Amino acid sequence: MLWQLFKATFVLSAFTFGGGFVIVSLMKKKFVEELEWFDEDEMLDITAIAQSSPGPIPINASVIIGYRMSGVLGSFIAVLGTSIPPMVIISIISVFYEQFRSNTIIATALQVMRAGVAAVIFDVVMNLAINVCKTKRFLYISCMIIAFFATFVMNVSAMLVILTCLAIGILDLLHDLYGNKKTTVSLPQEKLTE
Repeated sequence: MLWQLFKATFVLSAFTFGGGFVIVSLMKKKFVEELEWFDEDEMLDITAIAQSSPGPIPINASVIIGYRMSGVLGSFIAVLGTSIPPMVIISIISVFYEQFRSNTIIATALQVMRAGVAAVIFDVVMNLAINVCKTKRFLYISCMIIAFFATFVMNVSAMLVILTCLAIGILDLLHDLYGNKKTTVSLPQEKLTE
């Protein structure tokens, strides 16, 4: 299990260009569809926590995935697998920075890769939006639309949007727990046995 976890995070990290939002989509394909370690809802929760926590998204997601699979040792192994490729690649690039910067072939390759990265990020956004719409909750769908409008049109800080959505989510949970006695919120079975 630990070797498979290390290998999966290492390969994802080594061949992902474009930042944390790109790796989120690839992690979903790897851990949900291929390895079937998580269901889609759980991976969305991991993604939300990784994106809203300080630090790089891939490292945050690796900590959670590793801990979920094999505890603290799993977190360490997943973070190791995620962090080694960028450290090696950035170290090599820093040594040959002038050659990379002035090389027209590398500059052209990076320009082309931007188009691919944009397509993958668009895929992530569409999948997240579809999953929010599948909840059929007016509050969640309206929060998504308002958050998009606030950040894209009104240039509101992403941190302010995240904190506002967090507050709305907490208020919604408290309403479900205490305000609406007909609705009960049940914990997953594994949480009840802990």
